[in-house]
Amino acid sequence: MKEPISKIDPTELTLNDKLVFINRVAKVMKGGKRLSFSALVVTGDGNGYVGIGVGKANEVPGAINKASAIAKKNLIKVPLAGNTIPYEIRVKLGAAKVLLKPAAPGTGIIAGGSARAVLEASGIKDILTKSLGSSNKINVARATMLALTQLKNPKEELAKRKSAVKVEEAVTND
Repeated sequence: MKEPISKIDPTELTLNDKLVFINRVAKVMKGGKRLSFSALVVTGDGNGYVGIGVGKANEVPGAINKASAIAKKNLIKVPLAGNTIPYEIRVKLGAAKVLLKPAAPGTGIIAGGSARAVLEASGIKDILTKSLGSSNKINVARATMLALTQLKNPKEELAKRKSAVKVEEAVTND
């Protein structure tokens, strides 16, 4: 039984946007090429909240504004264990594979490209990462976000399991 994902209100947080990637795309039309732009923006408060967004427009500023608005809509809460993540996680999204590993204090963010931007925005200070497969910046950022969404807080999970065991025992004793 999955819990409904509660929306995070971006107005309550002090978010910092970071432009990760701008791509110029050309559509070939009858009269020539029509150029437009896509932008990848990562937003986060540096304290466990992070979101990514991809926006497309005919001008660069328009694409960045759209991407920023989308990133604010897609915020997630990352469970932190001090300045790192609680445990190691591997995620595959399409051809992009991402491995996130907790690290000792003082290690820093050992990550590259868009994965680094996502982790910095989320407030994680010590982490080891490896990006395998695709080097597409958008897909690597999405895979990193997917990995962070799949992380669970160990204390909360333990409490849920203990309460489930107590309910089971009560049912079997009746």
